[in-house]
Amino acid sequence: MRNLLSLSHLRSHRAKSRCPSFLHSLPVSRFRSTRTGLGAALIALMAAASPATAQDVAIVNAKLVIGDGSAPIDGGTVVVRGGKVVAAGAGVAVPAGVERIDAQGRYVTPGIVAAFSRVGLTEVDAVTGTNDRSASRSRFSAALDIAPALNPMGSPIAVNRAAGVTRAIVAPSGSGSLFAGQGAVVDLADDMDMVTKPRALQFVAFGEDGSAKAGGSRAATFLLFREQLLAARSYARNPATLAEWSSDALIQRADADALVRVIEGTTPLFVRVDRAADIINVIKLKGEFSALKLVLVGATEGWLVAREIVAAKVPVLVSPLTDLPSSFEQLGATQSNAGRLKAAGADVSVGVFDDDDAHKMGYATQYAGNLVGLARLPGASGLTWDQAFASISSVPARAVGMEGSIGSLRPGRVGDVVIWDNDPLELGSRPTAVWIDGKAQSLTTRQDRLRDRYATPQEGALPKAYDR
Repeated sequence: MRNLLSLSHLRSHRAKSRCPSFLHSLPVSRFRSTRTGLGAALIALMAAASPATAQDVAIVNAKLVIGDGSAPIDGGTVVVRGGKVVAAGAGVAVPAGVERIDAQGRYVTPGIVAAFSRVGLTEVDAVTGTNDRSASRSRFSAALDIAPALNPMGSPIAVNRAAGVTRAIVAPSGSGSLFAGQGAVVDLADDMDMVTKPRALQFVAFGEDGSAKAGGSRAATFLLFREQLLAARSYARNPATLAEWSSDALIQRADADALVRVIEGTTPLFVRVDRAADIINVIKLKGEFSALKLVLVGATEGWLVAREIVAAKVPVLVSPLTDLPSSFEQLGATQSNAGRLKAAGADVSVGVFDDDDAHKMGYATQYAGNLVGLARLPGASGLTWDQAFASISSVPARAVGMEGSIGSLRPGRVGDVVIWDNDPLELGSRPTAVWIDGKAQSLTTRQDRLRDRYATPQEGALPKAYDR
């Protein structure tokens, strides 16, 4: 059983502290001097495996979490072949020639899907040269594609992978106009090809942030948004309405191309919005642009208009620790937001927003765990364990239109599998093994190597450099 009050306090304190981002990326539980039992065996196994080759592996005797909201299966088995899950459940037979790993009753889950992040776009927040999150001086907006800017060698990749995150929905944070650009779904594997799906979403901010971009008023935000979509619709019908480039045009041709996919519903539109009134106005846009696939990001006051969100069938990505207002558009903030939305029938994902979302995606398990604990408080609304884990795996995958590919251990999904040393929603739990696309992954981070490099310095001698 959780010590609800002490864990909630610790989680909130850790998540809300404002240390420099590089300190946040130091995973304290990785500073263990030894590993024993299953962890040591798996680490040796993974070290021997080729990082470029998918493994055929069967993990047996697991407390198996499919990730779709169903209850864990005791004594379960998951089989991964050719980088894909081929079977998962109770009584699954292990095919001949497939390597068998005994999980010894530990939790085995799909990899965590970070519902919203800037991982790969920034290394050190305060250093401009390492930060590709926004393009505030670009002549383009909706057409901006983050894929070429992603850095698979960035240190946050390994830190979050070691926390069990295998996929992330990555969005830009801004441009010189209302639309920020096109985000991507990425994997956190230890290789140079991290893009799972480019141009997977379009991102736009309403509320206070959108007002600042549109002219200083919410009235200007909604007008600019509507007019740019209408211009894109006109362009789709007659491309001659827009020149290749014009300095005084309402929208550029490349931006119109990107927005046509939004109007047609091909590209989901992730909308950062918090105030209840703004949420209602965003939903009303579906009346004019019926094919829009809206996803609400933040939705701090979403619980106040849960009925309208559910009626419009709009998914919501929330941060459970947004429990106090930091602005006038968050006056209705409550930690029960996610639970109340879920109880109303909304599709709710849990993620790390506005809290160093490039470095601390692994905190999603703690956030989900908070909601499990919150459900036990009289008068509060949280999630069941099964709902909470789905909110960081299959539900964000569904929000970005990839439920059939990532986010669960159903057959046909990618072979993203994590073995944990304890309940993954408990504060102190860590992965002991991670596979992405069926490939065993290293859990060693740059922080681990720095620790080892300086753990036993010799008098008068500099530590050895890293192996190249």
